[in-house]
Amino acid sequence: MAKTGGSSRAATAPALDALDFALDRGSPVPLYYQLAQQLEAAIEHGALAPGNLLGNEIDLSVRLGLSRPTVRQAIQSLVDKGLLVRRRGVGTQVVHSQVKRGLELSSLYDDLEAAGQGPTTVVVRNEHTPASADVAAALGVAEGGDVVVLERLRATHGQPVAILCNYLPATLLELDSARLESTGLYRLMRSAGITLHSARQTIGARCATAEEAARLDEKAGAALLTMQRTAYDDTGRPVEYGTHIYRASRYAFDFQLLVRS
Repeated sequence: MAKTGGSSRAATAPALDALDFALDRGSPVPLYYQLAQQLEAAIEHGALAPGNLLGNEIDLSVRLGLSRPTVRQAIQSLVDKGLLVRRRGVGTQVVHSQVKRGLELSSLYDDLEAAGQGPTTVVVRNEHTPASADVAAALGVAEGGDVVVLERLRATHGQPVAILCNYLPATLLELDSARLESTGLYRLMRSAGITLHSARQTIGARCATAEEAARLDEKAGAALLTMQRTAYDDTGRPVEYGTHIYRASRYAFDFQLLVRS
């Protein structure tokens, strides 16, 4: 599968022009699914990069000798997976190559509030700091570059639930600590005009250190859930990197698993 052309071409012409597709019309696998799989592979391997436009469905259907509904169904399946987004006046655009699906992209504050848990927040840090290697890689900035770090202790009904540490590009938006203690980070981002679209997320587990246990009102060595998340806006730009820990005794992640047809 061919790579896309130069960056200027990728920005001004449909990136699909540089790709070759192999569709087996004699296969029992539906043609829309074959096309969707090849588009997804191109996204995963970088031949289609975040921000690339897929161009016109009619042109693609003519080029591949497929019906327009077949092409539309293939594209819609990738929109549903969060790999593509349809933007009015722009067209269908690649968002990001890898997205963890099954968890809704929402903040802990919103989740707790929706569950009637009465969340409260204490802002421990809200300052500029040099980006570490991990933070720089996640946010697409230079190592040592300026980023904002937020550290918050989240509680419900007076009991600590999680320690949240978030990193954001320094110029993304102004964050007031008082507002952060009364609402969620994602609400503030949306109110600033940032459209959150997708995320790459990893969930794990480990034992609490003595310091973490004290802050979370647990015993040293208690089980903690861990989460790392990089959130992207609707252009594929990374806008937030979070490293969070949760009390396993008080919080769980709930997944909905779907059978892929």
